[in-house]
Amino acid sequence: MKVRFETTPNGDVAILPRAEYERLVALAAEAEENVGTARLVARAKKDIAEGAPLLPLEVADALASGENPIRVLRRFRDLTQMELAGMIGITQGYLSDLESGKRKGTLELHQKTARALGVPLDLLAPVISSRREADPARYAKDLAYIHKMRRQRGFR
Repeated sequence: MKVRFETTPNGDVAILPRAEYERLVALAAEAEENVGTARLVARAKKDIAEGAPLLPLEVADALASGENPIRVLRRFRDLTQMELAGMIGITQGYLSDLESGKRKGTLELHQKTARALGVPLDLLAPVISSRREADPARYAKDLAYIHKMRRQRGFR
């Protein structure tokens, strides 16, 4: 490595060829990535030790590829739509809509679903929506009712 040192008003600086500089930058980035990976591995080991579920590679791959997590995890648990729907208190048709992406479902519903499937809620995060998004018609109806009650009680 060919390095030259010079003294400047701001202190000593090292001058090195661009290729050497870029190699050092790449090594530093790789070291940062390794530290991040080590943190992820340590956290995963801790989670597993605390009882977090282990998923087979096929399930993890299906989730990573963007398949609907409810469908993937329901099949992994060897449940029919009817069985899971009964466990979480919805109809099979509603569950089918959740799995196909026609409906999104509320946070509360996904909390029940995660408990029923024995997985952390964050595995279902891509399909969770607000109550307004999950059922816009019902949300509008509830909102109209709230406004009506407020007017009747003298609130504006």
